[in-house]
Amino acid sequence: MKFPARRPRPYPDVPAGRRTGVLAGVAAAALALAGCTADAPAKTATPVGEATVEAGSDPVAGGPEGFEDFYAQDLEWSGCRGGFECATATAPLSWDDPEAGSIELELVRTRATGEKVGSLLVNPGGPGGSGTDFVENGSFGEPLRESFDIVGFDPRGVQDSTAVTCFDDAKKDEYLSEDYDLTTDAGLEDARESAAAWAEACEQNTGELLGEVDTQSAAKDMDLLRAVLGDDQLHYLGFSYGTSLGATYAGLFPDRAGRLVLDGAIDPTLDADEISAGQAVGFENALRAYVTDCQAGADCPLTGSADEGMQQVRDVLDRAYDNPYPTSGDRDVTQTLAFYGVAVTLYAEQSWPVLTQALDEAINAGTGDTLLYLADFYNDRNADGSFATNSTEAFTAINCLDSAGATDVETMRAEAKEIEEAAPTMGSFFGYGGLSCADWPYPPAEQEYDVAAPGADPIVVIGTTNDPATPYVWSEGMADALDSGVLVTYEGEGHTAYGRSNDCIADAVENYLIEGTVPEDGLTC
Repeated sequence: MKFPARRPRPYPDVPAGRRTGVLAGVAAAALALAGCTADAPAKTATPVGEATVEAGSDPVAGGPEGFEDFYAQDLEWSGCRGGFECATATAPLSWDDPEAGSIELELVRTRATGEKVGSLLVNPGGPGGSGTDFVENGSFGEPLRESFDIVGFDPRGVQDSTAVTCFDDAKKDEYLSEDYDLTTDAGLEDARESAAAWAEACEQNTGELLGEVDTQSAAKDMDLLRAVLGDDQLHYLGFSYGTSLGATYAGLFPDRAGRLVLDGAIDPTLDADEISAGQAVGFENALRAYVTDCQAGADCPLTGSADEGMQQVRDVLDRAYDNPYPTSGDRDVTQTLAFYGVAVTLYAEQSWPVLTQALDEAINAGTGDTLLYLADFYNDRNADGSFATNSTEAFTAINCLDSAGATDVETMRAEAKEIEEAAPTMGSFFGYGGLSCADWPYPPAEQEYDVAAPGADPIVVIGTTNDPATPYVWSEGMADALDSGVLVTYEGEGHTAYGRSNDCIADAVENYLIEGTVPEDGLTC
């Protein structure tokens, strides 16, 4: 059993802004590589003229004691990005100390094209996904674009906001490609030393912000944004990790939580190790669905039964450890990169054809060009070796402050064994998650809120039945944990539902956000 250097917990955005949904981007890019075409999401925005200034008008815009100046700021909006509007908000570095300094939060919005209900804050997931990229590239239904100013923001630590910085590109590239055999003490120690070097670089290059990028702090930023946008309550659409962000907001500010839709939910009662175990099974199930579909068609490189096809995929991954796949360039495909290449295609069934192409190359030609392309897509790596976002840095920093996994060897090995028994093909890539945070310079944040969010308006939770990254049972768990949770089920494959499923889901989401019409609890689409 061999393991990648970084424990993947791939939530929506699929490489930030693309990773945690394969939101339209992963499928479109993957299909393009496979020689197929897919419609790009519409980019509709009201043309921007002169810069505008809008002050927050909320009755509680004064904010918590000591933070009044932050809540009283005016946002200066100006045209940007080819027809969108951009602004920069100032937030406190620490919500515990108003004198600790400030950070910047980058915002992008599209104006409502019709009668405006208010602002709709959106988050694509991650953690580490860019909300500003999401507004540019996301697929929002016309009713939402008509009724809301759709506002994306890069959370603290992410991309164009004040960001987490760790290794330079060359060292990051190496870090994301390394393989370790964690069944040996030497391999385990090497992996921990690598993670510790990453953590040290993050601390040196980021500074005090590194201890302030937890989800609670980001949720408090959302309340600041609600106020300066001029809304009495927060209307919000969050995907994957974005559901944690939304549920945290509801727990902290239940009276200010307006219409919240949480798609591809993460059960708030689970710890980091339970999340890893759940995802292992989710990806195992998604891979089996792919294998079954592949073998039912023509030109599938996987032969025999579904079980045999699953083993052949595992053989591809194991071969990459023993003998990395050569490519047409100067980089080989390690097992870590091969795993990312397989995993990223499981976010949406539209990406399955490119997985077939990648496996065909590996099995029949012994090469890894398509696997490498997909791994780079997952990691947001550009062809020149630079990285388009800091999704990896933010992902680790936020996760380590939210919930660090077990770090003692005996516990990690016992948990890894259980995971692999539950998910024989993919499970070995989800164990030992605690290594990423074992030497993190800051402890997890203390939880300040009630996960039930008592007193909040109805919160719509959407789960997809064969979602690999946020398994359906997690949506059930979040809906149960929230006092006002309403569960909507999409029967299908892939990660998240709104924007990639059917009219039933679209109507449930849009009717609630726009009209306040609560879908029936238990609705199945």
